[in-house]
Amino acid sequence: MQLDNDRFLRALKRQPVDRTPVWMMRQAGRYLPEYRESRKKAKDFMALCRNPELCCEVTLQPLARYPLDAAILFSDILTIPDAMGLGLRFVEGEGPVFDRPLRDAHAIEAIGVPDPEGELRYVMDAVRTIRGALGRKLPLIGFAGSPWTLATYMVEGAGGSDYANIKRMAFDTPEMLDSLLAKLSASVSLYLEAQIAAGADAAMVFDTWGGVLSPALYERFSLQPMQRIVAHLKRVAPHIPVILFTKNGGQHLERMAATGCDALGVDWTTDLSVARARVGRQVALQGNLDPISLFARPERIEAEVARVLQDFGHGPGHVFNLGHGILPQTPPEHAGAMIEAVRQLSPAYHK
Repeated sequence: MQLDNDRFLRALKRQPVDRTPVWMMRQAGRYLPEYRESRKKAKDFMALCRNPELCCEVTLQPLARYPLDAAILFSDILTIPDAMGLGLRFVEGEGPVFDRPLRDAHAIEAIGVPDPEGELRYVMDAVRTIRGALGRKLPLIGFAGSPWTLATYMVEGAGGSDYANIKRMAFDTPEMLDSLLAKLSASVSLYLEAQIAAGADAAMVFDTWGGVLSPALYERFSLQPMQRIVAHLKRVAPHIPVILFTKNGGQHLERMAATGCDALGVDWTTDLSVARARVGRQVALQGNLDPISLFARPERIEAEVARVLQDFGHGPGHVFNLGHGILPQTPPEHAGAMIEAVRQLSPAYHK
């Protein structure tokens, strides 16, 4: 489909654009009052994720507010572990909790690879619904959590831990962890392939917890599973751009770029000028404004946007984004100030 605004997709392919495209990680979410109203319509968070019409409603909400260059599917990275039957719950004030965490080989052996059009059909229905509502206006980003990040939640049983259980597994029984990650690599590959078939124009893998690993453990348990996903997607949908993002992963950029992905997300702990010097000939870069900067005054936000744009410099291959997801307490008008600053300041870098 020829899109009215394909600026985001052209930037991922490092093709010329008139200005730097912009979207925000978690752009559909709790910082918007209209999202909170939609959330009230559902019984709980996962009920919201399982309702394609509400997912579409929430996905489109930031597009009605802001002149963004891409939509991203509203869902959650834990849909795959949930489909594996681990008893996912979201506890107020605590986040996700699994009633049946994976702590031994028998438990890992018992889980299977979910069918994207079976247990996870509600996600594909949401993609189809959103694609229909978007029409030709904008590209739609599909996404999944990385195998390592999903495994962390599944083994620890919750978020926000010290990663003791899964790191112990990595050191003590690495073959057992390899087995879990192999199932998750297959699951994520099929899941993203199905999102693409349903209408997603790009795919992003969120490796939220890869940055907690040593370089050797990162290579085996985080990077190699993501490389298998990239290889699968490039085989079945070579025209679809793939973005990899490891939070706190600046030291791994060269190895990430070597996976064959099209773009790397960069968080605020790595300067874009440094990242571009290291991998810019291979991939596009996405990022990397610190989300906390959106709590500052609008004039300071504009100054930070200017700094990020200058840091990347002239030419194609940059997608403006936050260095991680927008925080729930962010004033919506401050997000608007960031987006407007990108639109006003970035054309000078593309002449």
